[in-house]
Amino acid sequence: MTDGTHKVLVLVPFPMTSEQLAKRSEQQEEAKLPPSIELHYRSTRAAPSGYVSAHDYVLADISLLEAGMQAEEEGYDAVCIDTVSDSGVAALRSLLTIPVIAPGKTMFMTALMLGRRFGVLSMWERWFGLYERTLRELAIEDRCAGIRSIDTHPDSRNLLDGKEDEVLPRLHEVSVQLIEEDGADVICLGSTTMHQAHGYLQKRLPVPVLNPGPVSYLTADVMLALGLTHSRRAYPAPLQPKPEMISAMLTAAADIEDTS
Repeated sequence: MTDGTHKVLVLVPFPMTSEQLAKRSEQQEEAKLPPSIELHYRSTRAAPSGYVSAHDYVLADISLLEAGMQAEEEGYDAVCIDTVSDSGVAALRSLLTIPVIAPGKTMFMTALMLGRRFGVLSMWERWFGLYERTLRELAIEDRCAGIRSIDTHPDSRNLLDGKEDEVLPRLHEVSVQLIEEDGADVICLGSTTMHQAHGYLQKRLPVPVLNPGPVSYLTADVMLALGLTHSRRAYPAPLQPKPEMISAMLTAAADIEDTS
């Protein structure tokens, strides 16, 4: 922290152009953060093509670990992961003493402060495994009323741009199903790539709609204000950290992506 300002690093799980990264950073406008919080967005150097298998989950963990493992040395006060998969969170917590915020877990637990059961609204059915994994880890499967999608392949870089007229009404229709048929009291957006849909849905739905990115930013603010971070008993440090190995792995991965 410098001059009373907290710097928070937001890790985006795919390589991005500056223009694409700017679309992600638009999430902070909704959070209405105090001037004391300063967000900095950084994309990974390489990534899986999608988050649909155990193979992808491992690659995502490594790529986000590498992108954020020097955050504390770089002067950041907290790290937020820009994916509801919470990829890289546990590994980063083992290396860092600053708070590392998991938007998926944070969003689901926040939903339980607002209602009895929540529904997860997703773009793509192949993402369901990510949500189910988190629900199992939290042991709250019975508090999830349902998971539904519009079964549309997501665009992780350009988000909903140019597709709003088609996508937003479908997201609304499925949200109504989660509420009226499944019994959801709260709707959780299943991806930070869906943040552009939040305002549209919240105006049209009779229940709270949680937007994971802003929820994670404000949670980071609370943690910093209270002087809290993750427990070292829950996330023990490695016997011998190997940042050079991790960095070399991502350098090689980035070279392969450049030529593929």
